[in-house]
Amino acid sequence: MPREAEETLGESQPPVGTHVVDTDTGRAGIVMGHEGPYVQLRPPGGGREWDAEPGAVRRTVPGDRAGAEAAPAEAGDEPP
Repeated sequence: MPREAEETLGESQPPVGTHVVDTDTGRAGIVMGHEGPYVQLRPPGGGREWDAEPGAVRRTVPGDRAGAEAAPAEAGDEPP
């Protein structure tokens, strides 16, 4: 994996619509907003939002997104 893909975005708030990975949980998501110190993420195929620490969020690479789109169906979560 390229070094850039492993680096988190630090304490900055990524823009709404950015595809990211929450490195604390390993889940990929799309930035839906910012509430207080947290980044609000939603799975790429839809589903419940969750809060992530800005320091634990990194931009995705194409392989991350492909795996994330298949993950909810495999895990039995809400369908995409």
